[in-house]
Amino acid sequence: MSVQLLQEIKFMPGVGPKRAELLKNELGIFTFSDLLYYFPFKYVDRTKFYTISEISGNLPYVQITGKIKSVEITGIGAKARLTALFADHTGSLELVWFKGIKWVKESLKPDSRFIVFGKPTLFNGRINIVHPELDVPDDSKFTTSGSIQAFYNTTEKMKKNFLSSRAILKLQSNLFSILKGEISETFPQWFVEKFRLISLAVAGLPPAS
Repeated sequence: MSVQLLQEIKFMPGVGPKRAELLKNELGIFTFSDLLYYFPFKYVDRTKFYTISEISGNLPYVQITGKIKSVEITGIGAKARLTALFADHTGSLELVWFKGIKWVKESLKPDSRFIVFGKPTLFNGRINIVHPELDVPDDSKFTTSGSIQAFYNTTEKMKKNFLSSRAILKLQSNLFSILKGEISETFPQWFVEKFRLISLAVAGLPPAS
């Protein structure tokens, strides 16, 4: 096994001591190797874009591009919620957050453009998406748009500390950048050739990378 894979997870870029404790206590991830073999529970197709007029509450997940038109916080304390009106050339819908309101609001500037991904629901006769994922179009930073996205199991404690499925996917992407050329094949070569298997290093690549 590669020496890199034996390193403690706290040394992974983007982890650090606090996240490392959460990964250890909540998921049993202690090393780079543990993260490498922490598999997603499902994949979602993010290659299709919808217009807002095409969206109904019956769709499982949707991906749309448009602009933030307005932002509003209603309620106080535990009952507070953040609502953003999001629009494209065909209509508008509401994006809603009940957690991380202060942090999310800072990134939602009127007329800023985003790629929105989430599960649409119908509430009071209007389509909304609760706690959507947001990407900036053409951003050089990490993005999951236009891919087959992996989803990982997390816990409520992890989500409250911003260690979501998306955050784990980003850590997986970082890990594969670090481990280039260091993931050894487990099957013998004759077995790989006989059954026409792709290499272990390629098979494990996160779809969003």
